[in-house]
This record gives sequence, structure tokens and C-alpha cells, in this order.
Amino acid sequence: MTDIVVPPLGESVSSATVARWLKKAGESVAMDEPLVELETDKVTVEVNAAVAGVLESISADEGAEVEAGAVIGSIAEGAAAKPGAAPAAPKPAAAAPAPPKAEAPQPAPGPVSRPAEGAANGPAATKAMADAGVTQAQVGAGTGKDGRVTKGDVLAFLAKPAAAPAAAPAAAPAAKAPRALESGEERVKMTRLRLTIARRLKEAQNTAAMLTTFNEVDMGAAMALRSEYKDAFEKKHGVKLGFMSFFVKACVAALKEFPAVNAEIDGDEIVYKHAVHMGIAVGGPSGLVVPVVRNADAMSFAEIEKTIGGLGRKARDGALKLEDLTGGSFTITNGGIYGSLMSTPILNPPQSGILGMHKIQERPMAVGGKVEIRPMMYTALSYDHRIVDGKEAVSFLVRVKESIEDPRRLMLDL
Repeated sequence: MTDIVVPPLGESVSSATVARWLKKAGESVAMDEPLVELETDKVTVEVNAAVAGVLESISADEGAEVEAGAVIGSIAEGAAAKPGAAPAAPKPAAAAPAPPKAEAPQPAPGPVSRPAEGAANGPAATKAMADAGVTQAQVGAGTGKDGRVTKGDVLAFLAKPAAAPAAAPAAAPAAKAPRALESGEERVKMTRLRLTIARRLKEAQNTAAMLTTFNEVDMGAAMALRSEYKDAFEKKHGVKLGFMSFFVKACVAALKEFPAVNAEIDGDEIVYKHAVHMGIAVGGPSGLVVPVVRNADAMSFAEIEKTIGGLGRKARDGALKLEDLTGGSFTITNGGIYGSLMSTPILNPPQSGILGMHKIQERPMAVGGKVEIRPMMYTALSYDHRIVDGKEAVSFLVRVKESIEDPRRLMLDL
């Protein structure tokens, strides 16, 4: 018999939710065949069969939360699938639920404890408790010698019935029943990833002193450069030249000048990072994820585009690994691909800065004393004011603007 064990779940992740069993108890499995999908705060992890055989048992149902290293089932090595073995799956489910737990407390206050109470307490107190159907554990310590319960203690306890019921309704509001659904509505349980996104975004608002500064960028020069070289770039490197690589390069240059935006707070200390690990926010099938382009400061335009393209495909396919999502030091999010003209991005803790890109839109602009129609983009930098001063934040965004409006600065490291 070989146990099915929850694998290590990665940095800062200690538990997962059983999302879906891909096999039923009693079914044959091949070595390395996926058995179950586990959903963590960040990604979905597949657990494969370590040996070939039959899925003997399932001890963690779908929806159960499991810790790293926990046993969630077993495989009978080399066994053949049995027609009658399939119903074995519900057995763990019947043994695992709450009913047995609910019954467990029953024996403790029942007949086992009453003889002891009768021996320790006076006959009047014992009879009073028996008549009232209460136990010594409920009455508590007595006022008699050596803590014995007296009849007066029992009567005093029974004289306070209003206090016990009052405690029950007090707990009810915390677990109030969900409201009744109206016509045309349905209720769907939030995924672990969506719950984590909600928690982390609210945590960012509650923890950081978050502010946002805005600017606008003339995209004309970057668009002209991209248009002129996109075919040659794709032919040589096998990847399209997009605007994201321009912004990654521009942010890298600005982060070197303003390192506080690339730092984080740890307790009462500031951790400065000498490398730029750029998080790129993308929409996955289960929600927003932020894969990380590691050491973006050492990459060329082509390397950045290839890495972003690969991470984007993995996100769409739900194939991101935990190592793809951890260790970011700064984040870029592009709401412009969805048509957003302006927004206020929320920090990705524990990072201290996030840049928001938006839709490129032609607008009349004053250029050299004349009005021209220019392709403009609003940019936004949200930052943690506890570590980044307003002057640094504004100057950072201005450096990004200058680099995009004159891409030659990026080539010359200016």
C-alpha cells in the first residue's frame, strides 16, 4: 500500500484545498498519472500517482483543507480494478464528517461522570443535579469543602437559566444564515484563489499608507520605434515586440534611481533589493495572478518579451508553478488591454510600488505652441507612503514617462 501525500506547497503556503479528484476509489491508475488537484492560495497543484495500481481509498473529500505532508488516500500497488471497489469512495466521507465528533462529547457528561459526582458531592447536591439533568462540569466548582458542589450551588446555577440562553443568540449573528435567493440568482462558493485575492487586497489597504500619483505619456515615439522594427524583431527573436517590454525597461531604470520603490518593510526595518524581480499582473482562468520575471534588470527586450509570453501562456493554461509567483519586488498591471482609461492599482504586499498602464487614446495636446492629436496613455503609480516619499514617487513616474517618450534613453541607459 502506498500513501498519497500532499506535496510541499511552496514558500509561505502551508495548506491547500482538495479541488477535484480525477480518479475514483477502485479505479486503476498508472504511474505518474494525475490523481487529484489541490488548490492553494496561488496556484493549482496536481498530485500524481507514485506507483501503478488501484486507488484503494480517498481520505480527503473535495473541498477539504489539507496540510502539506498529509495523507489523503492510498494506492494498492499492482492490484487490478474491481467492479465492486468503486463504492469504496463514499466510505471515508461517511466516517469523516461531523456526526461522530458531535457524539464524542456525549459520554463525558453522561453516566460516566455521575457516579463520581455522587461519591464526591453530598447526596442532596447529587439528587438536585440528577433531577435537573445537569452535570458537575456544567455547575462548575462548588463552594463546599475541597470544592465539593452543594445543593445551594446547584440551585444557584439553576437560578441563572437566562444567562445560558443569552449566550447562544450572541454567537448566532457571526454565523447568520445566508439570505434567500431571488429569482434569477445563484450562489457559488468562492474559490481559494479568489478568497486570497480578496484578503490580500484588503490587507494592502489596511496595512500600507497607500497613495497614487498619476501622469500621462505620449506613446508616439515608442509606437514609431515598434512599428519600424517589429517585423525584424520578430524574425530574429521569434517573438513579437510589445509595449510591456518598454515599460519593464523604463521601470528598471527608474527603480535603480529610486531604490525605495523596489524595497519592502519587514518589521521595523527596510529591505532594499539589488535585483529587480518584476511582477506582471495577468488574468488567469481562476482570477488575477502575478507571475514574476526574475532579474528583469539583466534582460534584453527580447528576453523580457519571451519570458512574459511564456508566463502568460502558463497563466491561461493554469500551469503556473509556485516558483513562478513568488519573490516579486515591483509589479506592473495593464488595465489598458481591457479598455481602462485610468485606474488606481492596489499594492501587491509586501511590495511598495505598482505601476498601472492604461489604454492608448488619441487626444488633442499642446505641442510646441500648437495643438496636435497625439496617442496618449495615463499612467498611475500606487506606492506605500511609509517607505516612499511623495517626491520619490512623482520623480519615479516622471522617469518612466521620459524613457517611454524617448526610448533612446533606454538604449543608452540614461
